This record gives sequence, structure tokens and C-alpha cells, in this order.
Amino acid sequence: MKALALMYHDLAEPGREDATGFPGGDAASYKLTPAAFEDHLRAIAAARPSGASTIRALHGDGLPPLLLTFDDGGASAIDAADRLERHGWRGHFFVTAGYVNRPGFLTGAAVRDLHRRGHVIGSHTVSHPLRLGLCPEGRLQQEWIASVNLLADIVGEPVLVASVPGGYYTPAVAATAAQAGIRILFTSEPTMTVGAFGDLVLVGRYVMRRSTTAATAAAIARGDLAPRLMQAAAWTTKKAAKRTAGSLYLKIRERMFGRSDAIRWGDEAAVSK
Repeated sequence: MKALALMYHDLAEPGREDATGFPGGDAASYKLTPAAFEDHLRAIAAARPSGASTIRALHGDGLPPLLLTFDDGGASAIDAADRLERHGWRGHFFVTAGYVNRPGFLTGAAVRDLHRRGHVIGSHTVSHPLRLGLCPEGRLQQEWIASVNLLADIVGEPVLVASVPGGYYTPAVAATAAQAGIRILFTSEPTMTVGAFGDLVLVGRYVMRRSTTAATAAAIARGDLAPRLMQAAAWTTKKAAKRTAGSLYLKIRERMFGRSDAIRWGDEAAVSK
């Protein structure tokens, strides 16, 4: 089985990046301007006349479905959804459940509205640990179970889809997600091949950064090999750096991009046992 999934985050005007989603330079590097996102959508529509689908198309035949996903649950998700709907498309919005109703993030009413409009609501854990895969099993269970329960209470039905924050996937992350009732888990690995961990379906994604051009987004959406290979090579290098450097990797990124004192990531904060 194949699928082409693109990973977006927030939409923000220049200089207003901290107004939606997680603050700081690292998070901002994934936030497109609304105009740039509109360029992406137009280019993708030209490259994929069949348009974008949702996970409901995963078991279909023919051309691999194109899935558009949005991580974090920032308030700009409403703007992104409006723009998708003008193309007749629906997206997947992965919400950091512990941030619902906080400034810069979706309200519970907005999450419920997105669900009502046909978008897929999924978990992005409770507190967005940057190194989720290093969390002990009990913490992983807490992140997944609490998040799907909170979101299910909002949308009024079980939440069966999730994405891995920080791209830090491990078998333990998958196992605890499955235990929480999650059936489809989106990772950050750039691949079209849909995998499995037991009964859990694993879907890779190609990341769209602030620097990603509309032409590149369209080429990946079309399935062109060259840009997909470039992302795969960069991902392999990044994954090795994360595992080798450990916490030093995050410190280097903080020095490069800056960070905000307004946020403590989930794996930095004290957690009740």
C-alpha cells in the first residue's frame, strides 16, 4: 500500500510566527505564510487533479492518495482548513491535547468545528515531548491515552489517528499508541510505503518547511523521485545526528534557531507518575 502525505504546521504572517502554535525560531521554521500556503495549494491542485484525500482513501486502488496533515493544533488551523475547503479538500489536524484553549492554539469549539466540517482530528500527544521515543513506557501511555480521551470528549467519538511529535518514532511509541486505541500513526519518515506495527498502520510524511517552494510541494505531491530522495537523505542524516548527539542535538538547534521561554516541551517538564 502506498500513500503520499505532506506535513504542514501553522500559517503565520512574517513577524507574527509566535501568534499561532508553539513559539520560537525552531517552530517558526515550519510555519508558512498564508500566501505561500495558497501557492502550495494551487501548485498541488495543478499537479494532482484528483486532489487531496483523507485516511479513508488508504485502502483504495489506483494512484496513492494524497494526504495533507497539520501538526501541533495551532489556532491557524482554521485558516488552513478554510483554504483547503475552497479546493474541496479536507485535512488531518493533529492536536497537542494539553494545549487546547491556550492562547495561540485551537479552542475546544474550534476542534469540534473542524471535525464537524469533515476534517480528521488526531492526537499529537498531550504535551509534545521533543524526544518522545526516549520517554519511559508509563509516560508514553500517559501521553497517548490522555490525549485521545481529551480529544474524544471534544469531538464526541473515538480518536483513532495520531502523529509523532518531534519525529522521534520508536517501536515503544508505536506499541503504546496502539494500546491507547490508535489505529493509524503518522511519522516524520519521508516514505510513500505504508507500513505496520502489528495492527497499527504507519504512514510516513514529507515535511513542508517555510523555505519549501510551491514547485517542490507540487513535485512531491505528484510523486517525483528526486525531491523525495533528497528528503529521505536529509532525514537519514538527521535521525543519525539525533541518536548520536542526544540532548546536544536540541541545544545546537536552539542555538541555530533560538527558543522561547514561553514553552517547556513535554520531555522537559515534570510529570506526575
